[in-house]
Amino acid sequence: MQPLAKIAAVDLRGHSPLELLFLFRRQAHILMDGALSLVGRGPGHLLAAATDHASKRWLQKANNPYLEEISLIAAAMGRPGAYVLNTCVEWGCTSGAWASEEGPLLRRVLDWPFPRLGEFPVVARFQGPAGDYCNVTWPGFSGVLQAMAPERFAAALNQAPRRKHAGGFAGAWVAGRLKTGRTMALPPAHLLRRVFETAPDYLAAKAMLSLIPIAVPAIFTLTGTRADEGCVIERTEEAYAVREMADGRVCASNQFHSPLNETEWGWKARPIDSPGRFSQAMALSGEGEDFSWFAPPIANPNSRLVVLANAATGMLRVMGTAGTEPVTEVFERQEFLC
Repeated sequence: MQPLAKIAAVDLRGHSPLELLFLFRRQAHILMDGALSLVGRGPGHLLAAATDHASKRWLQKANNPYLEEISLIAAAMGRPGAYVLNTCVEWGCTSGAWASEEGPLLRRVLDWPFPRLGEFPVVARFQGPAGDYCNVTWPGFSGVLQAMAPERFAAALNQAPRRKHAGGFAGAWVAGRLKTGRTMALPPAHLLRRVFETAPDYLAAKAMLSLIPIAVPAIFTLTGTRADEGCVIERTEEAYAVREMADGRVCASNQFHSPLNETEWGWKARPIDSPGRFSQAMALSGEGEDFSWFAPPIANPNSRLVVLANAATGMLRVMGTAGTEPVTEVFERQEFLC
């Protein structure tokens, strides 16, 4: 058996994700190679070059506040792919908020088919105008997918269901890309980063995640520090619906459970087994701060990261996975880090 890797932890207060790339450049290239391998090295390079150009033009058109940083990341990588990987929203996830005696607990599993993604997560301590936060991320990525700000809030981003379309999956994909190309709004991962940088508390974060327009639909799970501070925010580009904790929990996979599900032509849940993952999450209690709950169907072949966070206590635990199997040791938050 291969020994489990250790998850790196770095203090980057006063710095940006560009410095994270400089620290872990080799790992970033391994992750990029893994992404390209999904379609083959040659075709992957051509596809990355074409989509990179389109993604860069869209970021420029939208006057994205993180464009300069992403451009520097792309230059440092010296290969195509950085722009598109910083604008794609192609992961499936399971997340939820549970009431516990020590404060609201955020559980989160990130699913993404990229090979070796689970081997190289980094816990980076960043600093924004509203305070510090621990971002569980990867070198070369500028947004926030899951993070914890001690004594403020914790949050995670899930991919939303796809719009139903008369043209099926292909028609929905093309229509979605055309719609996104016309927007000036932030990608969801960039909005979540702005929230961690600028929101002073749970209520401010909740308002920002609900009201600020986004480039594509998304689902946010948010927990605060008080017993009743936990919700799931389901989003289209302009509309939102908030599901509050009830009976000590509120959960999300990759489908809508609010009236948003009945809008437009309807919405189709994302794989793998979004209904099954949601049902299993809803059956969990708020007790325990280990990963014993990480089991099928929440644990599935695409699972790459498992996170536990409690902003009230500052607890943060992280484990990288390759499907249902761990590939890293469990990271425990350290006081010097966050």
